Amino acid sequence: MAVNSQATLEKLVSLCKRRGFVYQSAEIYGGLNGVYDFGPLGTLLKQNIRKAWTNSLLNLDLDILFMEGAILAPEKVWQASGHLENFHDPMVDCMVCKHRYRADDIDLQKPCPHCGNKQWTEVRDFNLMFKTQLGAASTSVAYLRPETAQSIFINFKNIISSNRVKIPFGIAQIGKAFRNEITPKQFLFRMREFEQMEIEWFCKEEEAMKFFDMWCKERINFYKKIGLNTENIHLRAHEKTELSHYSSATSDVEYQFPFGWKELEGIAYRGNFDLSQHMKFSGKDLSVYDEQTKTSYVPHVVECSVGVDRLFLTLLFDSYHEDTVEGETRIVLKFDPKIAPIKAAFMPLSKELNPKMEAIYKEIKKLGYEVTFDDSGSIGKRYRRQDEIGTPVCLTYDFDSEKDNSVTVRDRDTMKQERIKIDSINSYLKKIIEK
Repeated sequence: MAVNSQATLEKLVSLCKRRGFVYQSAEIYGGLNGVYDFGPLGTLLKQNIRKAWTNSLLNLDLDILFMEGAILAPEKVWQASGHLENFHDPMVDCMVCKHRYRADDIDLQKPCPHCGNKQWTEVRDFNLMFKTQLGAASTSVAYLRPETAQSIFINFKNIISSNRVKIPFGIAQIGKAFRNEITPKQFLFRMREFEQMEIEWFCKEEEAMKFFDMWCKERINFYKKIGLNTENIHLRAHEKTELSHYSSATSDVEYQFPFGWKELEGIAYRGNFDLSQHMKFSGKDLSVYDEQTKTSYVPHVVECSVGVDRLFLTLLFDSYHEDTVEGETRIVLKFDPKIAPIKAAFMPLSKELNPKMEAIYKEIKKLGYEVTFDDSGSIGKRYRRQDEIGTPVCLTYDFDSEKDNSVTVRDRDTMKQERIKIDSINSYLKKIIEK
């Protein structure tokens, strides 16, 4: 199996801050652990990830609807879902330095990694949800959602009645979730505030495993289409001892990070646990009526869930490359053009050519492309700057451009250059983005 040995967490953290992908949240106040802000390039990259995921669902010959649920939910929702009772991680403290750890992350037979003493508290469960009170009197308890799925389940009947859809169909959502992780780590891999992309696929029980297998194949295809190295991804089925009590089958799409094979996306057959629980706790009927059998039933669910931020980090690891050009190290992010935050950089060879190139740049930008105008520094430095943020092509307007009505296009990955007509720039960019 291949792994990108050039990409390290330290290199990516530095690049993300240097180029405006990701910043530590509230950094000027010392930072907030496990929480990050996304800069201009990071915002564009996240938008492209969301767009690719959404399109991957819309391009299927399936009925899939989208919704946006609230971040806050009352306590009863989390009682029904089992989060209040079961959403815990094992926690342990060093009695000397007071550092806190996930108990399954360290060897308790060894000394504390921070202070070197071996005096541990008893391992105890720590609930990962953020609790708050609502209203001026603070009498109503609510929680920030630790996952986006529950708002889909509790709106299941609303969506059916208002959209006239029939089983089987899916409800998809992209949104924020919050977990009070004991030890956030590995940059964007484990965070306290993060974003999820989830689809809940509702079907009859007898068809559930067929759809589970279908979704496993479709999700692997998605990662191939956005350019991930196929040698670095695989599908791992959970052992019976790993399965949640409500799950008959779960598989993870795993990626080979420098720190090992880790979950990128979870695909789970959840049975009808969630809808049944919300029926029980709310007293509302969430079953559907089958016209053929003339009976009502509670649909079963296959869930696909991936974190936007974790996929963001995965794409950085997978695309990061270093090579040597003219005796200097060149850092390049080899994003698939569909995912790249900037599709093309427009560069005048000389400042006096700025007006001509800027006019071309503005016309292309009006067409909806994510492009940039770069006239700062030597052409070589500008190439390196664009390589480092993953821009697929750079277009240069030079002193021959007025004569031949052409620009020089330089490819990010091969560094080869070719001459194309100015009036063909649109079709050229469209071709490389859609290939």
